[in-house]
Amino acid sequence: MRICAGINDENLNNAKRIAIKVGSSLLIDKKTGHLNKKWFDAFIADIAMLHALKKEIVIVSSGAVALGRRVLNINPDAERPNKTDAAAAAAVGQIELAHAYQESLRAFEIPVGLVLITTHNTENRNLYLNLRDTLDVLLASGAIPILNENDAVSDYAERYGDNDRLAARIAGMVACDTLIIFSDIDGLYTDNPRNNPQAEFIYNVPVVTPDIQAMASGVGSNVGSGGMATKLLAAIIARSAGCNMMIADGTVLSPITHICNSGRYTFFPAGAGAKAARKHWILGTPEPAGSVVIDDGAVRALLGGSSLLPIGCRSVAGQFKRGDCISIFDKKNTEIARGLVGYNSEEVFMILGRKTQDIPKLLGYIRKEELIHRNDLVLC
Repeated sequence: MRICAGINDENLNNAKRIAIKVGSSLLIDKKTGHLNKKWFDAFIADIAMLHALKKEIVIVSSGAVALGRRVLNINPDAERPNKTDAAAAAAVGQIELAHAYQESLRAFEIPVGLVLITTHNTENRNLYLNLRDTLDVLLASGAIPILNENDAVSDYAERYGDNDRLAARIAGMVACDTLIIFSDIDGLYTDNPRNNPQAEFIYNVPVVTPDIQAMASGVGSNVGSGGMATKLLAAIIARSAGCNMMIADGTVLSPITHICNSGRYTFFPAGAGAKAARKHWILGTPEPAGSVVIDDGAVRALLGGSSLLPIGCRSVAGQFKRGDCISIFDKKNTEIARGLVGYNSEEVFMILGRKTQDIPKLLGYIRKEELIHRNDLVLC
């Protein structure tokens, strides 16, 4: 195992919040069906290293179905189980996988959260916001969320089916700076290097063009469900959300240390202005669903880059839902900002002018401390 004395890679060093996707072919020993303990321990040590450097980490991990098949002895000779068998295997294997992450990270005193999701969680607006808020709290608390598609209950006609695209969706959801997809190959080539020794390595892909997509081959492992084609789709999703992406070699021990020590990878830079475009969309909302009036102290706080708290609000108008875009006015009725609100209009009315610690008493719960988080707010 190589030791990483520091992050020598500029792209990784500049990232504060990082999503990492790990596939079944890396996690699972193909011969035994057990966790590849030697690789896993080295990977966890890498994660702990990033955590010690104050990086916020989200892990999207495959492996549950493969682990569950071993425990239940489901079609051990078949390349892939049928849908029902896979669902049952996932139910058992997810416990095994979560326990492995929990026990290994506990040695570094890093708490772990398990989040199983379906496409409904990421496409339904209200559930999307719930999931995003949950992940933000876990990350702010120093925990590492472990995410996977909930194969035990997912509708197979409406599922991601691979964790590459899921990882990209999650990376965009929680505003990650970089998504690392570890693969059984070190990046993108002009052709399949296993079949064509003349295939050339591609270091940087500014735009995923049809020609680039044509270079991708099919599924590369009989353990997992993703191939280079799904990784390129993930790159399109990540880039559009303002997130850089890497495809890197995960077969080496300590794959993050490998990157730190100048190991090569294919880099997909974030789309130019993607995050700014989101704020432009907020500002350009033709008809905000409602509005709030805030006091002078709150105005100064917003101008200084802070979030909007309930204590600074003096009145509310309109009927709006959580996640809607609303206008923010000062006491002179000048619109100074717009943002995506974290509570609905009835809830805002109940907590106007109150301290954050009063919210649970007034509503019976608290979703978040801010009325509008600074990442969801743009000044006019």
